[in-house]
Amino acid sequence: MMLFLYNLIVQIADFLLKIVAFFSPKIKLFVDGRKVVFPVLEQKIKASDKTIWFHAASLGEYEQGLPVIEKIKAKYPNHKIVLTFFSPSGYEVRKNNSVADVTVYLPLDTKKNAKQFLALVHPEMALFIKYEYWPNYLNELRKLGTPTFLVSGIFRKNQVFFKWYGGFYRKALNTFTYFFVQNESSKNLLLQLGKTNVAVSGDTRFDRVAAILEKDNSLDFISQFKNDTLTIVVGSSWPKDESLLVDFINQISGKVKFIIAPHNIKAEQIQELKNSISKKTVLFSEKESKNLADFDVFIIDTIGILTKIYSYADIAYVGGGFGNPGVHNILEPATFGVPIVIGPNFSHFAEATALVNMGGCVSVSNKNELYEAFFSLLSNDDIRHEKGHICNTFVQMNKGATNIIMKNISQTKLC
Repeated sequence: MMLFLYNLIVQIADFLLKIVAFFSPKIKLFVDGRKVVFPVLEQKIKASDKTIWFHAASLGEYEQGLPVIEKIKAKYPNHKIVLTFFSPSGYEVRKNNSVADVTVYLPLDTKKNAKQFLALVHPEMALFIKYEYWPNYLNELRKLGTPTFLVSGIFRKNQVFFKWYGGFYRKALNTFTYFFVQNESSKNLLLQLGKTNVAVSGDTRFDRVAAILEKDNSLDFISQFKNDTLTIVVGSSWPKDESLLVDFINQISGKVKFIIAPHNIKAEQIQELKNSISKKTVLFSEKESKNLADFDVFIIDTIGILTKIYSYADIAYVGGGFGNPGVHNILEPATFGVPIVIGPNFSHFAEATALVNMGGCVSVSNKNELYEAFFSLLSNDDIRHEKGHICNTFVQMNKGATNIIMKNISQTKLC
């Protein structure tokens, strides 16, 4: 009965999404992107190909799973890596990644789609990153006997699995060969469900961000702009963050520069942000015709370079903490040993909670606290360096999840 209701809801959602797509560019990407999935799979995967399937809900999950994808690719070089995304915010940004052989949207979770997808991909192993449990896909994987793993999973008491009415979803968990979870509380919740095929591996994001230090993170235009000046990098900011930050930028005197990489880079919002700043401000899209050293504020109206920009930060402000679900990724600036300032909504993120408690990250709730945090970090080199050291050490001490996962997966027999 529950499966019937679930499938009915998915069918209704499919119908409604096609209508909403006429009015929403993001939903249009969601709908149109799925129209070509099966033809792409038919074209790029042969019946004789050996494949391994990774699924990521969005960009964050992709970044989280990347260390494992890279290790799997190296261990099984004769297998094609098939990567699926649920959300346009993941697929549209990483559809041209170099790690997967085939990258597509995941078709909606109907029984027909699941059967057709798995028939075309015929994976010898399936790995789901952190979240998303699609019953029809999982049921079909179980029928096929495909080894299925959860990578960097996290479970909370308020999830449907642990409710009296969650039997339908609890049954879907029976598919998994092994659960690799981030913390002991997730393991204990699974043990309550009788799942003993679980290990606390930690969070693979630490491995990913630690590896960033081994790459070339130089950007000549950022070096030119920074010009050996104390620089605050604002990453993934939302309007609520920017309203406080702009006040600070406009009022502060002294030699400080700001790089702002907003979460949303729509032209009208970028222009509105630029107009609100009284100091000399330049956009990334204008940089070719400017002497960047002459400017105080650099707004990055493009995507894909924020990680490298953090390497130039003396202080980082990571946005999202004044909204829901909360703060964005703080581990990227942390790995560079940069002290971090965030908004008040961070309790759902274990790494942010830990770094706030350790003192490497400062949470602010209003304009006065923001001013106090920035002035303290700008005026005292010792405080700034101490907090940055805490952040880098935190990342280094939490590496190793990928090796734990690979040690177990390596025991899985593939063709």
